[in-house]
Amino acid sequence: MNRVRPAKPTDSNRIAELYAQLVDSPVINVMPERIAQLSDDPNTALFVCEHNGLVEGTALVSLCADAMFGFQPFAVVENIVVNQAHRGTGLGAALLQHIEAFCLGKDCSKIMLLSAIRREKAHRFFEREGFAGSSKRGFVKYRREFRT
Repeated sequence: MNRVRPAKPTDSNRIAELYAQLVDSPVINVMPERIAQLSDDPNTALFVCEHNGLVEGTALVSLCADAMFGFQPFAVVENIVVNQAHRGTGLGAALLQHIEAFCLGKDCSKIMLLSAIRREKAHRFFEREGFAGSSKRGFVKYRREFRT
């Protein structure tokens, strides 16, 4: 049984484990107090997906103010990951369906996400879930590349 819910501070260790499956970084630092802050932020939602009571997926949604469509925001989904052992079982679809319902409730004009170029299986999954990978091109500049 799958259930999507807002993350709680007690989920921090499990979320960090999931992030480690997404990126190889020694500086992943998921803090319970940060999850608590995010839960109080009306423009941010950190969700987890439970399978049989265990957190097996997560995604962060940020609502971005926009001037193009009145007061309608758009959403950016980041750090979406499902435990490797549970990929292909519907957890990711449940997570994205929950996010879409959340964004509809916030009157979002669109949902955007980025995915690492090498994650071809993830790209096919996103496309099956209705995301277009050919209509726009994403760009990213990491902090280590910022000009000082």
